[in-house]
Amino acid sequence: MTNSLTSMDAKYLRDPQDVLRIALAWREAGKAVALATVVRTWGSSPRPVGSNLVVAEDGAFEGSVSGGCVEGAVITAAKRVMETGQQQLLEFGVTNDEAWEVGLACGGEIEVLVERVE
Repeated sequence: MTNSLTSMDAKYLRDPQDVLRIALAWREAGKAVALATVVRTWGSSPRPVGSNLVVAEDGAFEGSVSGGCVEGAVITAAKRVMETGQQQLLEFGVTNDEAWEVGLACGGEIEVLVERVE
């Protein structure tokens, strides 16, 4: 039996420092870059505190802070942060009742800090 990882698996299993190395490489290449970091969680959350997503001005991104529509909203906020230089604290959440309605066991909240990399 062979043990092979898909590119998606590899993206989530890599060393967390890789995302920071990518941010640095993009900055050194002259790109505008924003870094998103999970700073607080409550209840169920797909990624732990400290998880990072880095976004470049050309739309490239690496890492993960959540998934699905949350990731899209964070990328949109990262583009604004790169333009304005003003960090943003984003909050996302699902109540237990909302979670139950769509078949999830429990709700949760995450806070994500998005800041420009200088």
